Amino acid sequence: MTKAPYNSIMKSTHTPRKRFGQNFLQDAGVIAQIANAIHPQPGEHLVEIGPGQGALTASLIRRDIRLNVVELDRDLASGLLAAFSIYPGFKLHSADALSFDFGALADDGVPLRVVGNLPYNISTPLLFRLFEFAPVVQDMHFMLQLEVVNRLAAAPGSKHWGRLGIMAQYHCEVEHLFDVPPEAFYPPPKVQSAIVRLSPHRRSPWPECDEGALRRLVQSSFAQRRKTLRNNLKGILADSDLEQLGIDPGARAETLELVDFIRLTNHLSSA
Repeated sequence: MTKAPYNSIMKSTHTPRKRFGQNFLQDAGVIAQIANAIHPQPGEHLVEIGPGQGALTASLIRRDIRLNVVELDRDLASGLLAAFSIYPGFKLHSADALSFDFGALADDGVPLRVVGNLPYNISTPLLFRLFEFAPVVQDMHFMLQLEVVNRLAAAPGSKHWGRLGIMAQYHCEVEHLFDVPPEAFYPPPKVQSAIVRLSPHRRSPWPECDEGALRRLVQSSFAQRRKTLRNNLKGILADSDLEQLGIDPGARAETLELVDFIRLTNHLSSA
């Protein structure tokens, strides 16, 4: 497979911008690991968020796939176009991923494979945004702050278990693939990073559950993490409602499993 001529981008004088949360991936070994994890196949439709200087883009692009890239920094757009517009399936969108309509890209019925080195300062709201498009997404591979990946892949009872992990696991199977050290980037971030794979459920295991109601219940349950369900859900669910479902009103939200939150949501919806 012929690699894209991205050296001109990598050698550019572009200064990473803090306001865009730019830390450019530059370690060839890590880039290869990510590309191998994604393993694009002929006919697939990839979407890359924040391609930056095109290091990962060059490892993914080929003539027999579609690759849409969403880049907010217009100063990087000309370099990306110069490097990759020779590929017929390449298209650049100068846009903010937080407001971008990813669903509009799934215009050919081929599910999207979303990838990206996500800016750490917007990673959580962007993940919640992307969950909205889960029905048209095959999988997502992201570089994120290790703490965020730990929260996505957390289990009940751990300090990382909370709203992000619950909603991620409601929509997707979550796999923490591998960690990435700061020196793999320029400039090096002050935190550890990791690669995560999110694979949306092809059929929801909980089709009767209202996602919006679940989201609101989970947010209320964790409103004050150290308080009990009795306190956080006051005015929403009575002790008798919790006890009816076999849940201790004196427990903290972090001790409940995803299925418990779904049962509580369904109970509320049927009341």
